[in-house]
Amino acid sequence: MADNKVGGPTYRVAVAVIGGGAAGLSAALTLARARRAVIVIDAGEPRNAPSAGVHGFLSRDGISPAGLVAAGRQEVERYGGVVLPGRAEAVERVDSGFEISLADGRTVAARRLLFATGVVDELPDIPGLRDRWGRDVLHCPYCHGWEIRDQPVGVLATGEMALHQVQLFRQWTSDLVLFTHTGVDLTDEQAEQLAARGVRVVPGEVVGLEVTDDQLTGVRLADGTVVPRSAVTVASRLRVDYRLLTKLGVPVTSHPSGMAEQVEADPTGRTPIPGVWAAGNLTNPFGQVMAAAAAGTMAAAAVNGDLAEEDTADAVRRHRAAAGEDDSGLSVHHGPADVAAMVSQEFWDERYGSVDRVWSGNPNPQLVTVATELPAGTACDVGAGEGADAIWLAGRGWEVTAVDVSAVALRRGAEQAATAGDDVAGRLTWQPADLRTWDPGPDRFDLVTAQFMHLPDPDRAMLHRRLVAAVRPGGTLLIVGHHPSDLDVPGLRRPRMRDLLFTAEQVAAVLDPQEWASIRAETVPRPGIDPDGNPVTVHDAVLHAVRQR
Repeated sequence: MADNKVGGPTYRVAVAVIGGGAAGLSAALTLARARRAVIVIDAGEPRNAPSAGVHGFLSRDGISPAGLVAAGRQEVERYGGVVLPGRAEAVERVDSGFEISLADGRTVAARRLLFATGVVDELPDIPGLRDRWGRDVLHCPYCHGWEIRDQPVGVLATGEMALHQVQLFRQWTSDLVLFTHTGVDLTDEQAEQLAARGVRVVPGEVVGLEVTDDQLTGVRLADGTVVPRSAVTVASRLRVDYRLLTKLGVPVTSHPSGMAEQVEADPTGRTPIPGVWAAGNLTNPFGQVMAAAAAGTMAAAAVNGDLAEEDTADAVRRHRAAAGEDDSGLSVHHGPADVAAMVSQEFWDERYGSVDRVWSGNPNPQLVTVATELPAGTACDVGAGEGADAIWLAGRGWEVTAVDVSAVALRRGAEQAATAGDDVAGRLTWQPADLRTWDPGPDRFDLVTAQFMHLPDPDRAMLHRRLVAAVRPGGTLLIVGHHPSDLDVPGLRRPRMRDLLFTAEQVAAVLDPQEWASIRAETVPRPGIDPDGNPVTVHDAVLHAVRQR
């Protein structure tokens, strides 16, 4: 998923979502469940952060904004998605799609972009107003009306929208005051409507708020008058941070209400710029949290469909090349064997079934080095093969889940474990699974290990993210693979497919340094033998990390 470059690691994904609120996380969840490599870049500044709760969100009514984001992040990460705290500072189109530069020097390369950065509320320049925003200075009756029901409420006029707010908030309280401030001159008809609804009109400029014991108690006018109020509503102007959007050529226009800006996009969120989508309040400025989440889901489905069309076109080109033709119909050399076949159950069952034993039966040395220093706990051995590592761990007191695509290999491992006695065999669970789709779900382990388990991207990156998520606090992650440099050793038995191999730095890039007490990514040399029996030096990519407690 990543490699190193000057300034920090580069994350390589199918889709980068900029913005980690309801729209962005819903989009990422949909894409991760669609088995797309997806990353969410989140600056951590949700619009609704000051509010005590999110309301009107079916099944989550009253949840805190921070709680909703935390739950959404957990769901995204459960399916292998990555949430990357950081601020996107620049974006540019490159041959493979887009490259996003973060403020801390990291970069993200993506085939598609989905903007879900939301909007910013611009409030009147009245002392104290911003400090109370989202608490007892409010804007949306559907978000906050129930919480201030039957209280003395003031509507601060910033324009004609104030009259609409009066009509709505009158639904929740009969003690309603309209402060005309500098925002509205009432017609006779409007004054009659307000009088008919029992709404008191207070003229004069508002210059401040009265607060006692961290609770709004009144609204102060320029003449010194204080009108007692427990809450104030104000229609903010909604502003889009359009710096990155306009750099890509995405149009940002004024909403018909005049109270907001919005990104130009079709109903799926597709902007006029190829490869760029937008969702949430960017395209629907006045939408609530549930509407933003739904828009994120719809945009994600459209992005995935667009990628699927591109994947199909690429597959056709590869198919023609494998058949001996390029796009022009000219004869070409055959490429390497089909990667999909090499990672299938059929391939590995046939390989294991063709001989009595494929591997030595000894545990891998990197695992021995790391696990010898650990107290026994729960372990997950991914790509377990004939079970040498799993059996060695069980013999040291670990409770081990051994996962592999080959039922033949796992059956052989179980038979070998049985010869070690019930004490060892009883600590082992053998789990056949296609590792391209396997997910440990909610299970968490003290040790997660994958030894020489090779998949092509993006399946490999998605698996590695699932393995990262499966490590419990204080637990250890150990991923070891053949280093790509081994392909340069003549005659060495390696799949001649560079895409199957990886560096430790590529694996390390999926880790959030703030969540890990230590991260060690190394290229480790060791002696080997070439097909002619000559000694050679081979290299292992070793990622060893310990999660914070």
